[in-house]
Amino acid sequence: MPVEFLTDEQAAGYAAYRGAPSRAELERFFFLDDADRELIEGKRRAHNRLGFAVQLCTVRYLGVFLDDPTDVPAEVADYLAEQLDVADPSVLKAYGDAVERSPNTVKGYAHDLKDWFTYLAGRRLDWRAVTLEDVAGFVAWLRLPPVARDGQVAVLPSVAHHCAERSVNRKLSALASFCEFHARHGVDLGGLLITMRPAGRRGGTSWKPFLHHVTKHQPQRRRTIKLTEPKLLPEVLTVRQVQAILDACEHLRDRLLFAVLLDSGVRIGEALGLRHEDLAIAERELTVTPRANDNRARAKAGISRTIPTSAELMRLYADYLTGEYGDLDSDYVFVNLWGRPHGHPLTYPAVYDLVKRLRRRTGIDFGPHRFRHTYATWLLRKGAGMESVKELLGHASITTTIDTYGHLTVEDARKTLEAAGWFTGREVRL
Repeated sequence: MPVEFLTDEQAAGYAAYRGAPSRAELERFFFLDDADRELIEGKRRAHNRLGFAVQLCTVRYLGVFLDDPTDVPAEVADYLAEQLDVADPSVLKAYGDAVERSPNTVKGYAHDLKDWFTYLAGRRLDWRAVTLEDVAGFVAWLRLPPVARDGQVAVLPSVAHHCAERSVNRKLSALASFCEFHARHGVDLGGLLITMRPAGRRGGTSWKPFLHHVTKHQPQRRRTIKLTEPKLLPEVLTVRQVQAILDACEHLRDRLLFAVLLDSGVRIGEALGLRHEDLAIAERELTVTPRANDNRARAKAGISRTIPTSAELMRLYADYLTGEYGDLDSDYVFVNLWGRPHGHPLTYPAVYDLVKRLRRRTGIDFGPHRFRHTYATWLLRKGAGMESVKELLGHASITTTIDTYGHLTVEDARKTLEAAGWFTGREVRL
């Protein structure tokens, strides 16, 4: 992203707070509107919600994400913690510890702005003089297949959109924060993606910011452009599909990997970070332990949990150790045995290469995370309680579990009604 347009003074203050924001600035840049809360609600624990809110509002205020998300004035952390019902703002430190191992947010923000500048360059537009119509054109451009974005290829109406609604909204959010930052430094972009809503219309939230009695009659921020996102149900594998994938694995290591995903519901990053000490064969337990890993695999929630597993999984693990792992000296369960560097922990790219090969062999379109969805859905269909599923998956809030897996097909609903005796023994004749 070009930075030559910044003055020395702007560059010096570009990536850091220079004192605490004023009360007016807190109200303007750090108030969490309904759209902000939708993004934050998906975060599992208090430190993640507060840390995400700090980064979200900081990029709106400063124009960048902080290298150290804990390096914020206490007034900012307190103001956001109050809105999120986080009793102790000091939990922000835990988010800072996790972010050191997770640059994905920063990479995503940079990639989203790269799309914006690519779009501007293709149309020879100056970023300082764009209009709302240009932003609308950017949205339409994002929805086109990449080969058609230069205008040389016609796209039929039946062709599916390339960029989903959620992805478009994320890019617009990054762009809105970028524009607001430069508006504070004299570039007339402040109203490009953020407009003011009439006073008294805050949406569904009952939270009122500090000095609400002073500002309640003033207009409130809202995003000018936002696509409606459809609610997507998690895709689940059938028993036949799961068996086909497992049987298509040529090595015990690969079969064990997908068996772990199915039998415990862990995320792929949690599986790749497993050490031998995390698998208790006699107890038939698997423990997810957050730690720094050489392959950059991450336990997303940041908190340990122990998951019961089947005897079949432990037998497969034992067969893998004796049949393929041998006397290799490594702490990691899943390692390179046939590729290079030999003995190093398996990485994300290696797993996705394996998935591609298995897709070709089986004709099944799947990804590692679909095993997690399958695990949770199968548990619920077999009568497991939502609270138990929440703990097994490592969700901080049961709301996340319900929102993701609280779906029923017609067949599921029929079985529930039949078990309740709804179709038999009625006192009323229809």
